[in-house]
Amino acid sequence: MSDPTLITLISLAVTLLFMCGVPVLLVIFYWVIGCSFVIDLPLDNTGNELLNVFNKGFALLAMPLFILTGDLINQSGIARRLSDFAYSCLGWLRGGLAMASIAACGLFAAISGSNSATTATIGSMLHPEMVKGGYDERFSAATAAAGGTVGIIIPPSIIFIVYGFLLNLPISDLFVAGILPGSLMVLGMMTAAFIICTLNGWGVLIRLSMARMFKTGIGAWLGFFAIGLVLWGIYTGKFSPTEAAGVTVGFCVLVGLICYPLDKVMGSSDDAPVSEKSIVSMFVVKGFTLLQLPGIVSRSAQITGILVPLIAVSVAMQQVMSALGAEKTIGDFVTSMGGYHAVLFTSMAIVFITGMILESLPVTIILAPILAPIAASVGVDPIHFAVIFLVGASIGFVTPPYGLNLYVASGVTGVPYFRLLRYTVPYLVALISVWIFVALTPSMALMLLPN
Repeated sequence: MSDPTLITLISLAVTLLFMCGVPVLLVIFYWVIGCSFVIDLPLDNTGNELLNVFNKGFALLAMPLFILTGDLINQSGIARRLSDFAYSCLGWLRGGLAMASIAACGLFAAISGSNSATTATIGSMLHPEMVKGGYDERFSAATAAAGGTVGIIIPPSIIFIVYGFLLNLPISDLFVAGILPGSLMVLGMMTAAFIICTLNGWGVLIRLSMARMFKTGIGAWLGFFAIGLVLWGIYTGKFSPTEAAGVTVGFCVLVGLICYPLDKVMGSSDDAPVSEKSIVSMFVVKGFTLLQLPGIVSRSAQITGILVPLIAVSVAMQQVMSALGAEKTIGDFVTSMGGYHAVLFTSMAIVFITGMILESLPVTIILAPILAPIAASVGVDPIHFAVIFLVGASIGFVTPPYGLNLYVASGVTGVPYFRLLRYTVPYLVALISVWIFVALTPSMALMLLPN
């Protein structure tokens, strides 16, 4: 049997495993091992490649720290304060709670850097509130899933760290470049939510109150401080992304441990909105105890334990694909498209289609080293292309059949996966529109970069 036939059979076999629910980590690993035997690629090369990822991955240290940050701000109650502030600002509009959910996703993403954590946290907090407020439960779940897409675009971003590591680009520049595109994604989805809710008459309006906004803004001060700390440190060059992650974790741990006893003394640990709390208690979140800290770290470690091996095996997969000539084939195809815009939109189409069936991490590790040099050769700025690439990868989180955020939202809300697909369409239209705009407007990614 010829090598191409064997590789095709291996690919079909692992695809079947993937469809049966086998974790993508094992699917990629089985494919790498099977193809290595077919093309006589020594297995010790694969082992060395896996080891090199960890040996050269200082930048990757920021990833588990930002994941831990997300869990800390959720456990401490900071995330709830941010969502209360968003609702106080938007609740007077039709669909205000839906828009507040998306805005809260943006605020949470500005500290955590994770799409799935953003979807899970905001979905679990605000989905019940939306259903009680008269929103369709399917729309509510789809809103949490779509809002989570900004988790990998608004800095700090775990996937930007991976991209910068692979392409040897300054991660701090990538973070800054993601600010405006991520904000546009939030605005685009809020617009879609407003239109859908207006057409359906969903949502209970609250009175626009500057006092309520002021109180909830004060209540969310710790979240704003954490966001400002990260962006200030990275933008001014005071911190590397890894150092910024460490500083933010330290800040969140101190806040959680200090606020817990204060919160108990003030009696403000109930579920009442911040707007109903006393002025003094607004400054204190519920926090957590020292005994709870190992459990929080353990949850974060579990997520890290999934992502980091996936990075390693995806790099090994890239090596096998290179040996098979896949990189050259894809590269020749994209190059043959012609000039600037043809290459750009062909690359975007490849990212979009691939993102429908793979998670953003393997998409980035496999395709970014192939497409980025081609884009650079026709004059696309490397930082601009990174933003274009990753915005496209983020859309894959709500694009069937994979759509990781759809599965996460389904899990935390109890709405079956296939029932919420209908309501992702307006968000997809909004996200793709923003994506095209960002691709055609380099300044959206580059104007904030330091000279």
